[in-house]
Amino acid sequence: MPQLLVADLGTMPYTGALALQRAAARSRISGALSEDLLILVEHPPVVTLGRSAKAKHLLASPALLASRGVELYEVERGGDVTFHGPGQLVGYPIVDLKRHRQDLHWYLRQVEESIIRAVAQFGIDGTRSAGQTGVWTNGRKLASIGVHARDWVTWHGFALNVTTDLSYFDLMVPCGIAEVEMTSVQRELGPNADSSTLGARVRECIVDGFSDVFSLQPGTLDPADLERVAGDVTAA
Repeated sequence: MPQLLVADLGTMPYTGALALQRAAARSRISGALSEDLLILVEHPPVVTLGRSAKAKHLLASPALLASRGVELYEVERGGDVTFHGPGQLVGYPIVDLKRHRQDLHWYLRQVEESIIRAVAQFGIDGTRSAGQTGVWTNGRKLASIGVHARDWVTWHGFALNVTTDLSYFDLMVPCGIAEVEMTSVQRELGPNADSSTLGARVRECIVDGFSDVFSLQPGTLDPADLERVAGDVTAA
């Protein structure tokens, strides 16, 4: 059975993870990485602007971002403006769609379904919103998704708010959606949620969700091995 290799990077600055996922995508395209990969990571506070980002959707000035310790980057993923930070699980699936289905719209729906199945294990009813990519619950947005692909290999991915400080989203119009209300797994579970174990439990459920939806057998890839494979391709 084909595998879904999972590399958990812990906490890593955005630029380092960006370089690593780009290199991993090149490895998947070249065949040096023979299986699909899911990179899981948490970032220090950062705002990213996708290909569809509009300047008016970033409400904070550079000075305000700096005062809150938030970095700012423009990247090649689809979508508008979003936030990554502590307490948020970010996933970068490096998936070869030639082995699944060569259709990015289908892929986005599969990523949504993976997250919906994961949060269902906590009793959260994850849903879609017509015409808008991502996962919602009770009318609030729980996870944002923005991807990029070359040669049918994907990178970038999703951001699932777990114990995230949602006030960071006040710095922007999240994903360019006016009056959107952001939420988190912790918020939806209420005051009885055990935040000390929630992150680890969500990680496990996300791996289960992706494995099931993409019909892959989960495995692990040590971050050092990922860096080695990515470095070999970069050097070549």
